[in-house]
Amino acid sequence: MTEFIVVLITAPDGEEAVKIAKAVVESRLAACVNILNNIRSVYRWQGKIEDDNEVLLIVKTRRALFESLVESVKGLHSYDVPEIIALPLIEGSGDYLKWLKEETS
Repeated sequence: MTEFIVVLITAPDGEEAVKIAKAVVESRLAACVNILNNIRSVYRWQGKIEDDNEVLLIVKTRRALFESLVESVKGLHSYDVPEIIALPLIEGSGDYLKWLKEETS
């Protein structure tokens, strides 16, 4: 199993995204968070098809921190069920992965 993961989190707007990003980096639950504005999400929620503009956070962290990251995000997030999904980071430059590990230790 890979040590490093990339976590995708959607937020309703840039303000909330920045609040979440700063909190998880400051607490060392993530080494870096990229914020992509103006994504369009189409999804089913409570029996209805929704079509909303959102912001996507791309979080780089270690797998061992995922549960703590989830709890932190849930405490800061305005959604009842925020999207928080992890993908394995298969490869990366040695220098970057070393930095990622140092910043989340």
